[in-house]
Formats: sequence, structure tokens, C-alpha cells
Amino acid sequence: MKKAWLWICAAVVFAAAAVVTVAGEDNRLFDIDKEKTIPLSEAVSELKQRRIVLVGEQHDSKDHHEQQLAVIRTLYEAGAKVAVGMEMFRSDSQEELDDWTDGKMPESEFVQVYYENWNFDWGLYAPILRYARDNRLPLVGLNVSRAITSQVARKGFSSLTDEQRGKLGDVACRVDKTYMDFIKRAYGAHAHGNLNFTYFCEAQLVWDNIMAINALDFVEAHPQHVMVIVTGNGHAWKGGIPAQITARSDVPVSVILPEIPGVVEPEMVGTGDADFLFLK
Repeated sequence: MKKAWLWICAAVVFAAAAVVTVAGEDNRLFDIDKEKTIPLSEAVSELKQRRIVLVGEQHDSKDHHEQQLAVIRTLYEAGAKVAVGMEMFRSDSQEELDDWTDGKMPESEFVQVYYENWNFDWGLYAPILRYARDNRLPLVGLNVSRAITSQVARKGFSSLTDEQRGKLGDVACRVDKTYMDFIKRAYGAHAHGNLNFTYFCEAQLVWDNIMAINALDFVEAHPQHVMVIVTGNGHAWKGGIPAQITARSDVPVSVILPEIPGVVEPEMVGTGDADFLFLK
């Protein structure tokens, strides 16, 4: 399996008004299995058959968020019942997300909710969030309280109470070599030297596990929906959230990662990393 090495490090740390053209004709994907470039519109028939489609991002990239919106829009315009799962919101913000998509919350108030959950600029995610509201697409908060992951990173998963663990069950730093190598690189790249590595690893897996659990809860309760998950590249990569989904369920999943020239390109990744690359 080919490996994407440097790109995912940026994803562990914590679209504007551009128009996405109809049916994804101007959005090109590289099909990793077939080793060919296709328009997004050609991939949509396959994506509609999936229950969960993860579309990765670098959090501060406007282009990546426009690509995510293109996937959401193209699936919706092709007749899929689309829900949007978001790393950027905790599951305990679900009531506010529902109020937003139901048109019951003004934008000025929802922006405050957004910043209580996430610290990247509102303008990066506003087009996705407005599109969901305008088309009544369910938004699903997938994440866990930052206090939980912070505690795990400092004291380990065993420090959590049963109440804090909630649906997580048991989380341990047990992953395959490829994902372990990724976690080690992320650990070193972001100056986490004061943290115990095992605890850091457990915190990463808490994120992956809880987002997988919350996504599965939704799609199992809403069998007609396709959930598009908007999340960082490291979580979207097949060793992240998808591995936790497939460990729990046989629901079909696809992964789309953005091309990053010199870092993530067609020749650098294999089907063990993703299914498609969004080409620049």
C-alpha cells in the first residue's frame, strides 16, 4: 500500500461566496482504484450508494471547503437525501444545529454557537452551513467535548469516569503500523514533547472513535440518508474515522481527500488511504 506521509500531520491540530457549478462538472477527482481522472458528476452514482462519504480538509483552506460543498451539493442535486456530519461541532450542540437548519436561529446567534465549538474563521465554513440551512439538510455534531480529549492527552483514557466515557467503551493505543507512524509524526511535528505519547495516541483515537460512533448512530436511525462527513485529513484518511466505522459496522464508506501538490498527489496514495483525490 502506498502511503501519504507528510500531509496528515497538519490535520491533527486543532466557502466563501464562490459558486460551485451544476452537477460537479468543473470538479475533477482522481479515482485511485481505476487510476484515472473523472468529473465529480461521474463519481456521484457511486457515492450515492455509500452511507458515509468522508471529505477531508486542511482546516484553514478555503479551496478544501469549496470542494466539500461541491460534494454535498452534487449529491443533493442528484437526488440523494444528504446529511452533513461535522467534526467542528460537539454532539451536545445538536439542539442548536437543529434550530439552525430549521430556520429558528438567526445567523448572528448561530455564529456564537459556532465559535463555542470551533476556532477557525466562520467564513471558511459559512457556505456549507448556509447551504445546509437553505436546503434543510440535517447537520450532525460528531465531536466530543475538548475537555475530554484534553484530559486524555494529559492523563490517559483510564482517567475518564464512566460518565465521561459515555458511548466510547474502551479506547487504547492499538492501531496498525501505518496509522501508528502517522500518529508518531503528528506527535513530533506539533511539539507535544511534554505529553506522554501513549496518552496523545489515545486522545487521537478518542476523536476517531466518537465521530465514528455518532455518524453510525445517525445513519442507522436514518437509513435513507447519505452522510457527508466534513473533517480534517487525518481523521478522514482510511486509518482514522473509517477504520473505526468498519470495526463496528458494514455500512459502505468512501473517502475523498484533497490533492496537495508535492504532498498528496495521485502517485503518493493508494486505496488503503482513500478512494478519490479532489484535484486542484
